[in-house]
Amino acid sequence: MRELLEKIRADAKAQLSDNDADIEALRVRYLGKKGELTAVLRGMGKLSAEERPLIGQLANEVRADIEAAIEERRQEMQERLLELKLKKEKIDVTLPAEGELGHIHPLTMTQRELEDIFIGLGFSIVEGPEVELDYYNFQALNIPENHPARDTQDTFYITDNILLRSQTSPVQVRTMEKQKPPIRIISPGRVYRSDAVDATHSPLFHQLEGLVVDKGISMGDLKGVLELFAKQTFGEETRIRFRPHHFPFTEPSAEVDVSCFACGGKGCRICKGEGWIEILGAGMVHPNVLRNCGIDPDVYSGFAFGFGIERIAMLKYHIDDMRLLYENDTRFLGEF
Repeated sequence: MRELLEKIRADAKAQLSDNDADIEALRVRYLGKKGELTAVLRGMGKLSAEERPLIGQLANEVRADIEAAIEERRQEMQERLLELKLKKEKIDVTLPAEGELGHIHPLTMTQRELEDIFIGLGFSIVEGPEVELDYYNFQALNIPENHPARDTQDTFYITDNILLRSQTSPVQVRTMEKQKPPIRIISPGRVYRSDAVDATHSPLFHQLEGLVVDKGISMGDLKGVLELFAKQTFGEETRIRFRPHHFPFTEPSAEVDVSCFACGGKGCRICKGEGWIEILGAGMVHPNVLRNCGIDPDVYSGFAFGFGIERIAMLKYHIDDMRLLYENDTRFLGEF
């Protein structure tokens, strides 16, 4: 019986092929319920008590040896198939790319240009969370609970205390909490408001806000920064003007217009005959906002400003419908 077991081991290994069906047939022939090895084991009852454990141990070794040989061959087959597949699907990275090449989106182009302008003026870029706490989006900015801006028709609330930020101003509050003056930052990013989609509104848009806090900061400093921004964005002949306005987080506050870069202030279709185009809001940081952030308004003062990046892009590139910036129409995007 020992010789028969050794023959089964040798024959099984010799008959291994590279065909998966043949390997499975071989396994059934030698190791199956009606296989040759099983038939040998059924005859162990005829052996003496001394031979039975020895033959049983050898039979187990033969079974394990055949199973290992089958598994090894299957593994070799899988590796060869994978190698052939990799050779067949190999990509030549030196070949020219197919299709159209992508390029920077006009919104991204505009944001980067604006960031470069303010970096050149000594500002740093700071970012913050888009899912914000009510405190940072409203309370710390001197906007009480009964203010219309807190109405759920204007703001996307997640809970009573958590919302999608409606402005990037919370980044300014977080910065003032962590950093002592002097502070000179811009905070670009996505913001969310419950607006119906049309040619000039979107529930998702982009803002860039700026903040400067230091000793002796005045409206004159604000005007100087915004004049430099306007000239570098719309041309050296651009002028700006301030119009009184109200924002809860600045005092005094102003809407800021630029002279129409298309007609030079004479009046045209772009400026609707007025000669001026409104582009941003600004003002001196309200003393209450400074106090909320742990900054003494009797020692420090500051200014803040903010504008929509979409509006700047639309003015720069003469885009008359904001929706074009989001529709991913390659005919439109190819113009840039």
